[in-house]
Amino acid sequence: MGLLEGKVALITGAARGIGKQIALKFASEGADIAFTDLAIDDIAAGTKKELEALGAKVLAIASNAADFTQAHEVVEQVVSGLGKIDVLVNNAGITKDGLMLRMSEQQWDAVLAVNLKSAFNFIHAVSPVMLRQRGGSIINISSVVGVHGNAGQCNYSASKAGMIGLAKSIAQELGSRGVRANAVAPGFILTDMTKQLPEETLKQWESKIPLRRGGTPEEVAKVCCFLASDLSSYVTGQVIQIDGGMGM
Repeated sequence: MGLLEGKVALITGAARGIGKQIALKFASEGADIAFTDLAIDDIAAGTKKELEALGAKVLAIASNAADFTQAHEVVEQVVSGLGKIDVLVNNAGITKDGLMLRMSEQQWDAVLAVNLKSAFNFIHAVSPVMLRQRGGSIINISSVVGVHGNAGQCNYSASKAGMIGLAKSIAQELGSRGVRANAVAPGFILTDMTKQLPEETLKQWESKIPLRRGGTPEEVAKVCCFLASDLSSYVTGQVIQIDGGMGM
């Protein structure tokens, strides 16, 4: 019996990357999965098939996570189709990097909308569901740059720091009804994007990490699985850094 047997998880932005690995891990542990992406294209359809091959009931929903109304419609669709929502993973995110002096208002607004406002949208929509159930786990995918900051990423860092404050506040607001909220803060994770970096750059990054390597999306997914499961039943309002010790 899997750690998430009988649970329903909603994961935003999960057609690919870290979100996809979280969905696959949850499905392998027995959860049914609803995931969103801007469009349900061939990649998203492929993710849906992989999840179904693990035995999960799956809803793949086209939605702009930054849109308040669409977020509420997604939650209604998931409850209607899968009966409940036990876990919410706020994973949708983008980057539009640049130094503050050169950053446009559009770059700032777009990143804050997709990364931070989307988390508000979905927590706002899912809270009544979890309160009625008297239980649930909310997981915000933040970043080590939300903890420590990073030059050239003031918009991204601010959005990810906001996700941490949001999780801590929700943990206090909803804890009395059995709803938990936590954040995970991945460090240097080997995704398709980071794998395209020059080998010298990769080595420089790895030299700063006590474990001397980048992390994998699967390693992020394992921590999320812990937070989604009853193993973490007394864990709320926390930030778990998945960074190989980089942030020490």
